[in-house]
Amino acid sequence: MNASEIMTRPVLATTPGASVRDIAAELLVNRITGMPVADRDGTVLGVITEADIMGALIEGKQLETLRAEDIMSTDPVTVETDATMADVMKVLDEEGVVRVPVTNRGVLVGIISRADIIRAALQPEFLSFA
Repeated sequence: MNASEIMTRPVLATTPGASVRDIAAELLVNRITGMPVADRDGTVLGVITEADIMGALIEGKQLETLRAEDIMSTDPVTVETDATMADVMKVLDEEGVVRVPVTNRGVLVGIISRADIIRAALQPEFLSFA
């Protein structure tokens, strides 16, 4: 199984200039803990997470005045669509991240979370109950 078969798509992403307040609302509404930050061409520039937002709040910053680029993690790790499930698991484990953006020739096309990996691992079991 490869990344293109496991990934969630379409992927919810944001831009560097997006309001952190709006991003926080998107995270809550969609029940996710983070999202990629990409430019208009789909190149992943970073990732913004609940932890980044909480860190800004701890520092006393106002979410309305911040943009994604102000607090996002830069130099994000990504995987290509043809990465194997084992490769993706290794990246998640070694990098200590909860999610990894999936790219096709450098363009964002999906995202894989730890939950997606577990779901894929259990898929044959789920199918046997159908």
